Amino acid sequence: MPDIVISEFMDQPAVDSLAADFDVIYDPDLVNRGDELITAVASARALVVRNRTQVRGELLQAAPALRVVGRLGVGLDNIDVVACRERGIEVCPATGANDTAVAEYVIGTALTLLRGAYGVGEAVIGGQWPRQACIGREIAGKVLGLVGFGGIARETAQRALALGMDVIAHDPFVAPDDPTWTGVTREEGLPELLCKADVISLHVPLTETTHNLVDAGAIAGMKRGAVLINTARGGVVDEAALADALKNGYLGGAALDVFAQEPVDADAGEVFLSLPNLILTPHIAGVTEESNVRVSAVTADNVRKVLGDTK
Repeated sequence: MPDIVISEFMDQPAVDSLAADFDVIYDPDLVNRGDELITAVASARALVVRNRTQVRGELLQAAPALRVVGRLGVGLDNIDVVACRERGIEVCPATGANDTAVAEYVIGTALTLLRGAYGVGEAVIGGQWPRQACIGREIAGKVLGLVGFGGIARETAQRALALGMDVIAHDPFVAPDDPTWTGVTREEGLPELLCKADVISLHVPLTETTHNLVDAGAIAGMKRGAVLINTARGGVVDEAALADALKNGYLGGAALDVFAQEPVDADAGEVFLSLPNLILTPHIAGVTEESNVRVSAVTADNVRKVLGDTK
């Protein structure tokens, strides 16, 4: 029976490094086969997951020997952290390992949405020449509003400042005198940030407090033509309210990398059909070839530190 179960995709060299010293089951599709996953963890001392494996309830009960959960990423809303703590199970996110990937996604997406010129390829080759419709906006001089000011938001701020943006942020958990605010204007409240920002990027966990944080009321408090980017967690944005704001032209664009329901099915996705200036991606902002190597290596090291060097 395995010491380590890895239920979602991980960089193969990191898997191999663990397999050299431990009995490992690596099956990136195991997350989709719940009964098999429950059987697999019966003797496991470590479970390695991304964001889809729900480490709670029946799965935790089925793993009496579990000592560590390695998270290939940073969000912990798919893990019952309290139940793990009560059982003495360490939960180890790969803090910092995918910050660059998400920050680049945010900046690249903001550039794309503001310029608004990249969805007319078919019109161009069809003989149209929609130059006036493609006149967009420059990012220099715009205001980036960061909701949450942790590691990823700080990386995003550095890149935005280099492009000539003004950066404001709201995070009640970062002290006003924290040196990380250097170059960034701290906003006391969310409404104050929303009414000033041309681009709003979300960097908060999903909690009872942040569920539907960006709802119809919050959107109404944004600048007309503002752009919203969510790489944080699905459920932080009221998707129906966002769709309405795009449909009626109040917002200038949006990008969602995370959704209230993942994967999105036809019913959940219907709200997004035929919306202007909307980018949808399947929860990959933090996943690049490079970040996958870093995240996997950090997670393998975290698991090894808890289990020791050998089985």
